[in-house]
Amino acid sequence: MSTTRSAFAMLLLCTACSAYDTPDNIEAVAEGTAYQAQWRQPDVSRANAEYLRSAELNAQQCLPLGGYDGKGKGSAIAASALAGERLTRNDLVDVRVGEDETFNGDYVISRDGQLKLPFLTPIRAQGRSTSQIEADIVSQLLDNGFYSDAPRVSVRAADFASVTVGVSGAVFEPRAVEIGGVPGDQLDARRQAALGASTEARNLSAALRAAGGVRPDADISAVQVRRGGLVYRLDMRGVFEGQNAVDIMLLTDDEVFVSSRQCFQDDLMRPSPISPPGVSLYLSNLTQPASNNASSAIGQTVREVPYGTRYMQAVVDANCVGGPRSTSADRSAVLFTRNPVTGVSAVIERDIEDLLRRADRDDYDPYLLPGDALACYDSTVTNVAEIARVLGIISIAALIR
Repeated sequence: MSTTRSAFAMLLLCTACSAYDTPDNIEAVAEGTAYQAQWRQPDVSRANAEYLRSAELNAQQCLPLGGYDGKGKGSAIAASALAGERLTRNDLVDVRVGEDETFNGDYVISRDGQLKLPFLTPIRAQGRSTSQIEADIVSQLLDNGFYSDAPRVSVRAADFASVTVGVSGAVFEPRAVEIGGVPGDQLDARRQAALGASTEARNLSAALRAAGGVRPDADISAVQVRRGGLVYRLDMRGVFEGQNAVDIMLLTDDEVFVSSRQCFQDDLMRPSPISPPGVSLYLSNLTQPASNNASSAIGQTVREVPYGTRYMQAVVDANCVGGPRSTSADRSAVLFTRNPVTGVSAVIERDIEDLLRRADRDDYDPYLLPGDALACYDSTVTNVAEIARVLGIISIAALIR
């Protein structure tokens, strides 16, 4: 009898110990002035008749748009200057000068960005259009006495090579990226035999996606492209507004920079041609401590969820919601995330059922960012049952001794 009482007393003591303090964070999460206002803790009283919504709190920290007058003026001029088909190193071109077999053939733009035809001075091709190169070929043929009258000249891109460009600023994975090109096992024989070439894989949007996509704090009204010592600013807000967005073909050695507005923009948390392709989410939902890697599904804890997914959607995806109300309702979940601007981590804890029943739940339901982790904790009833199981094992061991 005394053993039972001691075990019961220990059970109560351990149950009391199961409550944990609210996670401490360096950033001002509680005030709503951290990277994402949705991180802040809900008011337990729920008596928030007058409150600032998360989107408003986020917007208060925004720097002005970097576009000209905040309206992207001048972007059309920049887009026009960079528009069209531009050649770069390693591109394959088909050159034809009438019926002249001396110059006709396929040529690769050399590493120094020049088109080198036999008997002619190398012609600059990097960053130029095929029509500009055609004009240079005609000029040289006349100047060198190959023709007395201007011949018919055709220069066509036969295959676009991949390009390497630098992408930095408010993207999730700033780095040099290689975009474009077609793997050998994906070549289309008919396209290879046809004259001309076309690709979207060397576009600015492709480079932004390859660098992890733009962050929620990005200023997409003035995306900078540095080429040949000049800086062009492009307004790409059209991708989120259902309009034809500015998208240009990039060249090797181009540099792309996306400035930050230093605030979280809820409107950017949607799939788009320049957003992350998805979110890799790390999940943990163990009803009982795992005794080995196999039972805890180690190696299968990463889920791909669409960009724009929120905390509660991930909680449902991790099977942390539902089940018997008496044993499963009182569950909580912890989100481990990181401010991509500062690199400082934050831990957000939520009582799941409490959040589900709030009318203002959207203001405390954070958006998930790439690399976030989510852990679910069991209800009090499940915790007590686990403690009782452990104490039962201890009591049996004591009796055996």
